[in-house]
Amino acid sequence: MTLVFAGACSHAPGITGRADRADKQVRDEFYANFDRLAAAIREAGAEALVVIAAEHFANFFRNNMPSCAIGMAEYYTGPIEDEEWLGIKKTRVPGNVDLSKRLIQRVMQDVDISFAEEMQFDHGVSVPLHFLTPEYDLDVVPIIFNCQAPPLMPLHRVYAFGQALRKAIDAVPEKIAVVCTGGISHWPATPDSGKINEDFDREFLEHFVSNDREALTSYSDSEIYDRAGQGGFEIRTYVALAGLCEGAQGELWFYAPIPIFAVGCTIASMGVEPVASSAPAGGS
Repeated sequence: MTLVFAGACSHAPGITGRADRADKQVRDEFYANFDRLAAAIREAGAEALVVIAAEHFANFFRNNMPSCAIGMAEYYTGPIEDEEWLGIKKTRVPGNVDLSKRLIQRVMQDVDISFAEEMQFDHGVSVPLHFLTPEYDLDVVPIIFNCQAPPLMPLHRVYAFGQALRKAIDAVPEKIAVVCTGGISHWPATPDSGKINEDFDREFLEHFVSNDREALTSYSDSEIYDRAGQGGFEIRTYVALAGLCEGAQGELWFYAPIPIFAVGCTIASMGVEPVASSAPAGGS
């Protein structure tokens, strides 16, 4: 088993770009748990970090929108946003072509995916990396889900992707940490920006940390949209991590609605015990 750590975190641009406008006590507790997540990755001895994130039209658009794409580049550039606005300097993030290729080839034995030999990072990856690998000294394999342009990958297939990714990770010798990053409820770039449905967030997180596959995959896109906004489609990243860690449960380290960050802010871990089943949900 080479999966050494699995965790989850939020990624909104306000987390770094509007840090000075948040409640200091809540913000500092949130940041402290980001630091805890970074420490856990280091202490696990991770040699590479897989980041499961959401597409925000940084790399793909409606003329060619893969349901899920894995990066296979020597390096990745980002963030694409203005440095001053986001509060993060543009940089090159190291990739690992050989590792990405081996993971992609193994995942393809079970589920269909796309890959990209060039990829840019926006806040969806750059904000987590800013806290988790601030020296950019860990190879990164990005996995980007379409969470923007319906039709979206059904949640049971997202869970199946997570199962397939676990098999791929367990087949390579490198010690790998995986972090998923997304909402949960938020309404970005709309008049409702800053709105947070705490009830939905806590309900979903309860399903997530208990790794309740039936509950996690039961949400329809219409329900997600109504209760968690268009940003809520990013729960796909959490569902993928749950599939990756099938048979294990997690722990919620931090959750708080932070309106100036425009999202319910989350930090969590998930157990990495061996999976209960090797058969991907939903077939091949």
